[in-house]
Amino acid sequence: MLIGFNLPVSGPMAAPATMQRMAQLGERLGFDYLTLTDHVVLPDTSVPGYPYSESGAFYSPDPGRRHEQLTAAAWVAAKTERIRLVLAVLVVPHRPAVLTAKMLATIDVLSGGRLTVGVGAGWLQPELETVAVTPFAERGAVTDEYLDAFRLLWTQEKPAIAGKYVRYQDLVFDPKPVQRPHPPIWVGGESGPSMRRAARVSDAWYPIGSNNAHLLDTLPRLEAGIAKLRKLAAAAGRDPASVGVVYRVKRHGQEAPPASDGNRRLFTGSIDQVLRDIEALRKIGVTGLDFDFEGQDADLAAEQMERFKGEVLDRVDR
Repeated sequence: MLIGFNLPVSGPMAAPATMQRMAQLGERLGFDYLTLTDHVVLPDTSVPGYPYSESGAFYSPDPGRRHEQLTAAAWVAAKTERIRLVLAVLVVPHRPAVLTAKMLATIDVLSGGRLTVGVGAGWLQPELETVAVTPFAERGAVTDEYLDAFRLLWTQEKPAIAGKYVRYQDLVFDPKPVQRPHPPIWVGGESGPSMRRAARVSDAWYPIGSNNAHLLDTLPRLEAGIAKLRKLAAAAGRDPASVGVVYRVKRHGQEAPPASDGNRRLFTGSIDQVLRDIEALRKIGVTGLDFDFEGQDADLAAEQMERFKGEVLDRVDR
């Protein structure tokens, strides 16, 4: 099982020196990967609308200060040596397909094949309408076509596609990514379209448990979600076992009331309960977990990561 952590690209901990410190600390402690989130611009985040918290408020204490994801990933690649770089997630419609495919291939080459491309269709309408050139209502179809375009560009000698949103033929696209056939694709999102996308093209489904519209915050709920994924993968003509599951843990080791289905929320309570959750998720097919140490204080976050190594990383069979 892979275990990663979120590298802040926004808020007080997004200063370059702090980002470098946390990335290198995570590498030294033995995390398998770090994640970087993607927002280009944000509306007034004092207005609730975030789908992954009960209040609708953003978790970041200062969401207005935010680095561009792909630029930050390339920079972090230069500051590290071994740890994988996971886009968590790339909002696919934000950037033109061919340019994005080129940027991703470049990051993979320059990092020595350490890129994992987490992807999503996006949910924040004001942002998408500001930065994307395709309609918000068509973001799912755009994402599907862009992903097909990425994979053709990465794997074909003379890639060609004639779609609604992307058209090209006889392009010279070089260098290709280091990883073959291409960098791993983890599809984020918990909705039906997201899960169908994951079943069709992903190396792993990459959900967050706290989406209020599609909760996966307890073991029975996540187990049901994985069973659904397996059925969708089989319907798409794929071996269900070939699609991994990587689960994003927003909070861990804290007390919390039971979930709305009456069960204990995953990763709440004591460290021993966290360890039992890790083993339970391994048994139902989860192949990776990432944890969040983001906050306003880099020293505190570093202390929490150091403690996590002793309490969790060193006690988990990976």
